[in-house]
This record gives sequence, C-alpha cells and structure tokens, in this order.
Amino acid sequence: MAVYRAASSMSPLEISTEEGEGRISVALAGELDIASAPQFEEGLEKIEDGAPALLLLDLRKVEFIDSTGLRAVIAADERARSAGRRLVIIRGTAAVERVFSVTQLDQRLDIVDDPAAV
Repeated sequence: MAVYRAASSMSPLEISTEEGEGRISVALAGELDIASAPQFEEGLEKIEDGAPALLLLDLRKVEFIDSTGLRAVIAADERARSAGRRLVIIRGTAAVERVFSVTQLDQRLDIVDDPAAV
C-alpha cells in the first residue's frame, strides 16, 4: 500500500493504493480540488502505466470535489475506456454524490455503492 499527500490550504488530499488480482484500488480522503488535482492526476497516471484491467476509485472519504477534481475523474475514465480498461467509482459522500448527480455524470460513469460488488 502506498500513501501520498497533496498539500492544500484546506483539507489535504490523501491517496492510498492497494493492488489485488488484476485490479488496483485508489482510495481518496480529503478534498479533490484545484490544489490537489494535479497530484492526483500524476499519481493516477503512474498507476495506469501498470495497465491494470480494473481501477477502483474510492471516493467514500472525499469531503469536497470541485470542477477541477471532477475533470480529473472524467479524464481518468476516458483514458481507461481508450485503453480498453474499466474504471469503477465507489460512491462518495452525499456532497460528492450531489456533484455527480447535478452534472449527470452519475449516468455516464460506472459508479457502485459497494466495492465487493465489482
């Protein structure tokens, strides 16, 4: 397991990874925003270099996501689709889920409640 922290004036973003059978889980905690998105994208691209068939993005501990964070998630999904891989998002807090709902990304992205269901 690896843990990375992105500095932010608010709540820092913590990124934890765990490898499993043909999958990598990436758990985020804190805020995915304009301050932390570049570190998130950089870390995620390194993980994607390993070409996991399945990438789980766990947002259950994300307190806040802004449009820059949302763009980073969309870009990750587009890279996964282009490479023939699957990105599954584990549903976040009510505040985060509202952002996905208002933007209708909950209809476009593969979002689940329970990581065991994947």
